[in-house]
Amino acid sequence: MEIVQISLRDSNDTAWYKINDLKTKVGDYVVIESERGMDYGRINSEPVQQEKEAGETKSVIRLATNDDLKQIDDNRKKAKEAFSTCCEKIEAHKLDMKLVGCEYSFDRSKVLFYFTADGRIDFRNLVKDLARIFRARIEMRQIGVRDEAKMFGGFGPCGRELCCSRFLKDFEPVTIKMAKEQNLPLNPPKISGLCGRLMCCLSYEHECYKQLGRELPREGERIDTPQGKGRVVNVNVLRRAVLVDIGEGHQVEIIYKPKE
Repeated sequence: MEIVQISLRDSNDTAWYKINDLKTKVGDYVVIESERGMDYGRINSEPVQQEKEAGETKSVIRLATNDDLKQIDDNRKKAKEAFSTCCEKIEAHKLDMKLVGCEYSFDRSKVLFYFTADGRIDFRNLVKDLARIFRARIEMRQIGVRDEAKMFGGFGPCGRELCCSRFLKDFEPVTIKMAKEQNLPLNPPKISGLCGRLMCCLSYEHECYKQLGRELPREGERIDTPQGKGRVVNVNVLRRAVLVDIGEGHQVEIIYKPKE
């Protein structure tokens, strides 16, 4: 059975789908079945063989036709108009919420609005207004600031595209302890992403730092060196090296080889 990886709608969310007897190539738009009903996506991998079925793999319904592509383009335009309308209605209802995104379902039976807010929002009257205007089912979905950054995208302090918008599917917990163990300055602007939360890379790099930092002395610890006893003033986990002050202005670097 051949499967391909598909980017769902215009997002970076991906899933594997069976193509059955369809002839596909990377970049093709296809019509698929998703949790929200009939939907669309773009193929971003060559077909690969799936030896045995793992869970329930859905099938591609068909390659997108010219009419499908026109509808997808029209939906994008309609979503921009719906976004502006919803912003006006939010202001009219004086709701303390920030609209960050809008999208139509493929068949236009539903309009989905994404927003951020500090607490719970009573948007029942807003939904009634929007349903009258768009004559479709309205869904309001509250998201966090990390999800907002993922939707908008951008570049991190490393100069690369944001991990959340490029490849991360789920947000792992990130703690200040991870920053401490990676010997990073505990300065919020230095260790925070565009979303204002701790950078996601602290989480998935944490295990590597833990492994490399095993059996290394901590900063401030007194250790023996070939030149005498001294105090550790700096630890470079990636190099497995420590800088030791042995007094009278002398410092020596000790390299720890990984154990076999």
